[in-house]
Amino acid sequence: MNSVDLTPLYRSSIGFDRLASLLDSALTSDATPSGYPPYNIEIIDDNRYAITLAVAGFSHDELDIQVEKGVLTVRGSQRSKDEREYLYHGIANRTFERKFNLADYVEVTHADLSNGLLTIDLVKEIPEAMKPKSIAINTKAQAIEHKADGEKVTKADKAA
Repeated sequence: MNSVDLTPLYRSSIGFDRLASLLDSALTSDATPSGYPPYNIEIIDDNRYAITLAVAGFSHDELDIQVEKGVLTVRGSQRSKDEREYLYHGIANRTFERKFNLADYVEVTHADLSNGLLTIDLVKEIPEAMKPKSIAINTKAQAIEHKADGEKVTKADKAA
């Protein structure tokens, strides 16, 4: 695969560093990511999402969830080694790390582990300053008219 150099993008733009970094990491990441643990991403509402990971065999204290610089990281590591002897060992309970890039203003609100499924709730909270707002149109504006002798008269003066 050919590599793409994004250096010109860094030196000619200001404030788009995160976008360029995201593109750069997407192009340089491992082409065959691990499929473990399997996960779902669902849209609950316009501004609510949920990530569900299948983490069978992991307890609360063996899972770690962190958010740093817009990246949600979920790690799992088995602390106790199982000394059992298996005829067939099909349940994968190996150490894992999953990363999810979060959009701006997406916050993790809650995590729940139930029946081997870890569900992480996310909410997109746009600040009031960023939300669109309506501007009222003032209909009582005073227009200035000019008389021939250079005197300024407003419409309010005419009505009087």
